[in-house]
Amino acid sequence: MPADHKKNDRRTARTRRALSDALVELILEKRFDSITVQNVIDRADVGRSTFYAHFDDKEDLFLRGWEGLLDSMARNISWQNLQQGRFLPVAELFSHVREFHEFYLALVRSRKTALLFRSGQIYLSRSIERVLGDRLAGDRNPPAIPVSVIAGHLAADLLMLLKWWLDHDMPCTALRMDEIFHELAMPGFRAAMEASV
Repeated sequence: MPADHKKNDRRTARTRRALSDALVELILEKRFDSITVQNVIDRADVGRSTFYAHFDDKEDLFLRGWEGLLDSMARNISWQNLQQGRFLPVAELFSHVREFHEFYLALVRSRKTALLFRSGQIYLSRSIERVLGDRLAGDRNPPAIPVSVIAGHLAADLLMLLKWWLDHDMPCTALRMDEIFHELAMPGFRAAMEASV
């Protein structure tokens, strides 16, 4: 990769991080609806044209970071651990989200959690479907249940559990929530995948 391209990639990543950090700081200070793009770019010290080169609006900025986290989780699905009963990196996701509990409470105040979980379920479902589809590519015994249904079910269950955990002030450790998710999800997942795994 040429040096100029690497430099541009780093600059782009720095800009997106600055804008994302600025939005998080502002959400901790006031309601989402009262935050403007101008507030974000002023806080991040980024120009308006630069903002719009990366994001459509503040909602797009808000959702991109969340989708990046979910995408990272889907990429780290570990099929080799399937027989041990743990294949989704749930503990890692919950541990990461734990660090942002104050931010989550600010989103509750801003009435943005419904958007967060609705968009998260759609995005995570697609990510899991893509990863699962790659895993099953060329398999002569595909599952009887469509992969999109399996992915949607896993995404819905995971995000429902995450919401419960956050709304109840994280009463269990991230590791225990990982165990709970897999205890609930594995029997159905194994049954759905029986023909392929």
